[in-house]
Amino acid sequence: MMKTPDTLPNEAATAEHNERPAKTSFWKLTVGSIGVVYGDIGTSPLYAFREAAKAAAGGGVVDRGIVLGVLSLILWSLIIVVTLKYVLILLRADNNGEGGTLSLTALAFRALGRRTPTVLMLGIVGAAMFYGSSLITPALSVLSAVEGLKVATPAFEPFVLPLTFVILIGLFAVQSYGTGKVSVLFGPVTLVWFLVVAVIGAMHIADEPSVLTAINPYYGITFLAHNGTVGLVTLGAVFLAVTGSEALYADLGHFGRKPIQCAWFLVVLPALIINYFGQGALVLAHPEAIENAFYRLVPESMLLPLVGLATAATIIASQAVITGAYSITQQAIQLGLLPRFEIRHTSASHYGQIYMPRVNLLLLVGVLLLVGLFRTSSDLASAYVLAVAATVWVAGPLGFIVVWKLWNKPLWVACLLIPFIVIDSVFLAASTLKLSDGAWVPVAFGAIIVLIMMTWRRGSNLLVQKTRRTEIPLETLIRSFEKKPPHAVPGTAVFLTSAPEFAPTALLHNLKHNKVLHEHNVILTIVITDTPRVSLRDRVTITPISAAFSMVALRFGYVEQPNVPKALAIARKHGWQFDIMSTSFFLSRRALKPAAHSGMPRWQDRLYIWLARSASDATDFFQIPTGRVVEVGTQVTI
Repeated sequence: MMKTPDTLPNEAATAEHNERPAKTSFWKLTVGSIGVVYGDIGTSPLYAFREAAKAAAGGGVVDRGIVLGVLSLILWSLIIVVTLKYVLILLRADNNGEGGTLSLTALAFRALGRRTPTVLMLGIVGAAMFYGSSLITPALSVLSAVEGLKVATPAFEPFVLPLTFVILIGLFAVQSYGTGKVSVLFGPVTLVWFLVVAVIGAMHIADEPSVLTAINPYYGITFLAHNGTVGLVTLGAVFLAVTGSEALYADLGHFGRKPIQCAWFLVVLPALIINYFGQGALVLAHPEAIENAFYRLVPESMLLPLVGLATAATIIASQAVITGAYSITQQAIQLGLLPRFEIRHTSASHYGQIYMPRVNLLLLVGVLLLVGLFRTSSDLASAYVLAVAATVWVAGPLGFIVVWKLWNKPLWVACLLIPFIVIDSVFLAASTLKLSDGAWVPVAFGAIIVLIMMTWRRGSNLLVQKTRRTEIPLETLIRSFEKKPPHAVPGTAVFLTSAPEFAPTALLHNLKHNKVLHEHNVILTIVITDTPRVSLRDRVTITPISAAFSMVALRFGYVEQPNVPKALAIARKHGWQFDIMSTSFFLSRRALKPAAHSGMPRWQDRLYIWLARSASDATDFFQIPTGRVVEVGTQVTI
């Protein structure tokens, strides 16, 4: 079986992964990151200012105080939450080039030297809420763009939902081509989007230059101080402007830290600020424009082209959380929180670019259900904020542990993160006011994910405890054969295992039931390396144990599809005469049964068993001919 690390790859290789792409591809990665990483936060101007200003007005007129207060809150949220916390601090907290909540959790484990329940639960909750935002982002982004057709003419209204469904299905259909190939198209389109967003915003700032006074944080602080509950509700809507920051961190492995940082400071942040202030200037001059301030930035003759560009941009915006969901799932598998899913590496030059078919399908189904349930972008916006706010908040305490314990910074340096945690807590509290308006959806979905992860982890631990009681060290078994050798039969038996120090279960059951031992026995372990490919000379390592036993490790690069028979054929160069026709591959297949007293409730036993059955099949994964495989079934109660 495949041998994987208990935690994510160690920090020693971080620099290598960050610098892995050639210097000549830096700007290509930067442009690609604009499309994939910043698509989500880049389309927030479609709805963020509108929703925040309407929440502040409470059904009344959007006056000057509201506009300046909301703009000030949006600006400083972008600076504090995104720029300082994520772009400058957390992007440095990568784990072998990978980012995201679970990567940060693994770093916190390493910093503390153990897995603590509190840190584990923080990581699980953060990952679960990220999955919630991964469902809502594509639905909200695409729907908000297509709704621009209604601004052009009400006659388009019946076509908004069907067109949204078609676009979303097409988006998920192209994911199998890989992040790199998708970003070749997405990056330039989104770059054009940001340039257009900046230009149409700048055109209106000149009409009302006084809007620039909102740069002063005084306006935001004053608005919150004077508006009580309304101010808190508004703050929750303001958080829409920074949604996508969590995807920014989760997508770190797809492009690397420096291209992402460069794209933010040179393109994304300036364009967002200019557009938000342009919308504010427009509303100061024409308060009625708040109903769709973004699309009112252009004359009617330019409306349909802008709707088309916005639709393309929002399709791309969804890419950030889709690829982030792949990364989070891969990390969850490595941390033992989910069963093994099929992972396809789509790039030979960048480790983090992956595609997961099963995750892709589940996301598509969930997104389509959300669009059908909520039907408008305003309703979806209420559901969206809480999921993102929870994910962003979790990163604060985990980042504190990493800065203090792993980076060995003085405590006062780590305490500089406390203001971020306080600000995130305020945003989270403001977001809970939307529970009855739809925010319960990501909470419910996140609770399901938490349940699945906790069940898989708890069940796996119980299973290991039970199997360890019956396992025998391999050396002990071989010594017993020297004293009383079993009947030997011709041929070679290969036993796949992830723990070569113990006798494989299939070997023990073959001895127990068939009373025979093959002339040649191989204890085989599959190792997936951090490099794209492994040279043939390094593919096989053979360690003789006795006259009848050898230990073999096969190494495959992360972009290579493991092919066990072909790899074993290379062993001939090491003196092993491998013949597929005289070799049998023994695999253990556990049939899990719920136990009367397992340590888990009966319903949780059944959930764990269902998850175990959904894991990828080892025979197909390692391309072993089915005619040469002997599966030894054992019943294990759990």
